[in-house]
Amino acid sequence: MMMSLDFSSPDLLEQIADLSDIKLDDLPYGVIAMSKDGIVVAYNKTEAQSAGLSPARVVGRHFFTSVAPCTNNYMIAHRFENEDVIDSVIDYVFTLRMAPTPVELRMLKQPSVERMFLIVKRRR
Repeated sequence: MMMSLDFSSPDLLEQIADLSDIKLDDLPYGVIAMSKDGIVVAYNKTEAQSAGLSPARVVGRHFFTSVAPCTNNYMIAHRFENEDVIDSVIDYVFTLRMAPTPVELRMLKQPSVERMFLIVKRRR
């Protein structure tokens, strides 16, 4: 049985953790996969198009300090750095390199999963 890959799915982390980069590209929301030290390891097509940043420009760089310093704060980066388990949705506004862009961010992290994820859904 195929599970829903809906933004609000309670088991979204388990569902996307093993997806290939190509499968991540098929998702209707932005996906930024990072190593536990904040280095971007996958950046899907939806997020690349929305943010105007190519995966080649983002993968391999530290997300919070180099790619999106507007997320280097207590609401986002600090939580990823200091909490072992996160499944949280927050309303946020991206401001770097673009007009203020309202988004819903879903932060996902578990000790048993190699990557941590920032899922981005644009608000209208």
